[in-house]
Amino acid sequence: MSAHTKPKKDFLTELYPGFKGLTNAEISASLEKYGKNELKATKGKSILRMIFEELKQFLNILLIVAGIISIVASGHITDGIFIFVIVILNTTLSIVQARKANNAVEALKSMSRPHAKVWRNNKLSTIEITDLVVGDLVSIEAGDYIPADLRLVETINLKIDESTLTGESVAVLKDCDKILPLNTSIGDMVNLAFSSTVVNYGRGLGVVVKVGMETEIGKIATMLNEVDDALTPLQIKIDKLGKMLGIVSVVVVALIFVVGLIYGFDPLELFIISVSLAVAAIPEGLPTVITVVLALGMRKMASKKAIVKALSAVETLGSVTVISTDKTGTLTQNKMVVTKIYDLKNMVGVTGNGYSFEGEISEKNHTIDLLTEIGVLCNDSSIEDNNLIGDPTELALVTLAEKNGISHQEFRKLHPRLDEYPFDSVRKSMSTLHQFDDGKRLLTKGALNQVLSISTHYMDHGVVTPIDDQFVKNIESQNEALASKALRVLAFAMKPISAYKNILHEEKGMIFVGLVGIIDPPREEVKPAIALCHKAGIRVVMITGDHKLTASAIGKSLGILKDGEIALSGEELDLMTDDDLNDAVKHTSIFARVSPTHKVRIVKAFQANGQITSMTGDGVNDAPALKQANIGVAMGITGTDVSKEASDMVLMDDNFTTIVDAIEEGRVIYANIRKFVGYLVSCNVGEVLLIFVAMLLGWGSPLLAIQILWINLVTDSLPAFALGLEQKETDVMNQPPNDPNATIVDKFMGITIGFQSVFLAVAVLISYYIGTYVMSGPETLGETFAFITIITGELLRTFSARSETRSIFKMNPFSNKYVNYAFLFGFGLLFVVIFVPGINAVFKTNVDLTLIQFMFAAVLGIIPLLGGELAKLFKRFK
Repeated sequence: MSAHTKPKKDFLTELYPGFKGLTNAEISASLEKYGKNELKATKGKSILRMIFEELKQFLNILLIVAGIISIVASGHITDGIFIFVIVILNTTLSIVQARKANNAVEALKSMSRPHAKVWRNNKLSTIEITDLVVGDLVSIEAGDYIPADLRLVETINLKIDESTLTGESVAVLKDCDKILPLNTSIGDMVNLAFSSTVVNYGRGLGVVVKVGMETEIGKIATMLNEVDDALTPLQIKIDKLGKMLGIVSVVVVALIFVVGLIYGFDPLELFIISVSLAVAAIPEGLPTVITVVLALGMRKMASKKAIVKALSAVETLGSVTVISTDKTGTLTQNKMVVTKIYDLKNMVGVTGNGYSFEGEISEKNHTIDLLTEIGVLCNDSSIEDNNLIGDPTELALVTLAEKNGISHQEFRKLHPRLDEYPFDSVRKSMSTLHQFDDGKRLLTKGALNQVLSISTHYMDHGVVTPIDDQFVKNIESQNEALASKALRVLAFAMKPISAYKNILHEEKGMIFVGLVGIIDPPREEVKPAIALCHKAGIRVVMITGDHKLTASAIGKSLGILKDGEIALSGEELDLMTDDDLNDAVKHTSIFARVSPTHKVRIVKAFQANGQITSMTGDGVNDAPALKQANIGVAMGITGTDVSKEASDMVLMDDNFTTIVDAIEEGRVIYANIRKFVGYLVSCNVGEVLLIFVAMLLGWGSPLLAIQILWINLVTDSLPAFALGLEQKETDVMNQPPNDPNATIVDKFMGITIGFQSVFLAVAVLISYYIGTYVMSGPETLGETFAFITIITGELLRTFSARSETRSIFKMNPFSNKYVNYAFLFGFGLLFVVIFVPGINAVFKTNVDLTLIQFMFAAVLGIIPLLGGELAKLFKRFK
């Protein structure tokens, strides 16, 4: 790259004249020549590789060996071929599940892709970074990701964190006027900005010079926003559970083999049955099923405006005990309107709604003119043809100026910005330098305490007067009056300025001009959502930069600040030790005037009390708090790219209720995972128990090897997935949050598994006994009876497993269409296996079964269903 060796003037001329941006024709030409601004993704696993990885799984190898031994030792290929078919079906199902989960996550990645602000056709627009082309003029500010490699043409206190590229943790101060030697190292190219780096401070403009794989980051093939492929905590728990069950099952299966030998059963048949039972008993597919359910849950959350970036976050959502939320835009509508102006003598009313220029200021005077001029110039937002660009508070000030007869676009042309000291969350103010007819003026807006602390005089309707104690008391009184009405208060100041060295040192000796009160009405849907959180055992805490009185007024109206709870300010937090804060958070629901460092301390304090925290944020400096929280939540509309990158979840509508919806969905997903885990484990335990008891009784195995494998295939696939898609139960938000440290198979699930396993084994043993010793018929009539009963029993149990607590008689049996489909499909397959000639010969069920016999064996399948219902009744009385 040689752009750093050229003067910015020559460089701009070379690409296009002026600062109006590319035309549509130029965009098309650049796209054709240089290509799209995207990095080539690493290739996913091929189908062949996925097949190979599945086939080398221990259980599949065991099945293949069993199939080969069956063919060689018995001389018959039927059983062996069927075992191979089962391996193929299992492998196919696993690959389909894995690809489905991967596709769902990939779709979500594209939804949270960063955007860029670019000048095109003389207008500032927001586009996806992949649509940038060489020659585009990009506007950047604090919190933005650099979307491509840029030659900077304007820099105002611009500092960029280039650690992702150079490893240097200190942000680089950029200078667009520098012309550098050709061999300058990347870390010293102060007139360039590189793709994937982050703007920490200030703002600037840059021309795109490299896109996609031609960027510096593209050359080293660094991919951003990759989804973590590591197992989630829940998957790890399930994996451990599966291994534990596997060990127990292998031991029991080995005992079955030994007992069978003692009773004199055929060793080859015993071996095939033992291998089949081991495969059926070990829930090796559980982690994959959970991945699919979590991924589908992520997709469902995305449809509700919550983009969850990692599978593990879906689990954590169901365990959240504290939601720490910002006020502006999350609890409120984020449609700021100035309703009051204090001109240091009178409180003046302002009419109008939203960002419409219609409305009036009830009184006009010199101070109000000066205040609105400061508000429109010390401002980075704009309104054009209903296109809102910028911060809502600044948009409200633009609207106020228009109501006062000041065209913000024309006024800014008359008084161009010469320099600026951008807003930051520590000092809570912003200053800009402008040219006026009588000289230069420094204009400042910000929090009252900050602006008052740098002011030495005030504007008394055109007369500059020294500030005294009486003035300070009056201003603070007016501030409290506005704040008590839930108005956000901004203060304004200015001073003439001639020569200066550094604007960063000029915020002093200011002339105080006045105050405005800005209303941001609460969202109507927020109050019921907060009440729902309290009902669900979740605390809601407001963390805001607003005045404590303003925050408290809104907190009380929304039900956040309740009797016995308090509000704390950032100043009060500074005086607290960590131990003091750990105790204070137990009864504090409002944190006002806080900085990003306070947010981190607050999160840690809640976590020190054993709470699972969700924290919202939108600024660059919020990233540490978002990372520290168990669930970091970024704002999709007002949030910076940095906050979105640091978060676990992005709200596409910046709405508090979306957080609550996501938590509810997290609980539903976890509850559904428990349902199908309990269902599958009880199936597996029941099958092992059945054959173990039958062997002890000297009956031999009630099921043939191919029947066991078929049962495993039918019951471990569709019914389990159907339970994973169960609708939410009405009391899901009446329960306390999930304990993240609890085992998935807890005491109550253990009771259910015990009941259902025993009842399943008893039902099948009864069926086998009747088919073998009571009814006369072919040799395999007993096995056929057992086969019908166990499949019917496990399919019917799916209906009971839809709730861990509610009786099946209190549920709508048809409300989960997926369970209905799974039952009909499974029962239809059973009918085919029993009655279709040729197929029933493979399964040894060609016993000329009558329909009455079939129904008799199937009716016994109700017994396991009753076992599940008795388990619920037993738990209710425990």
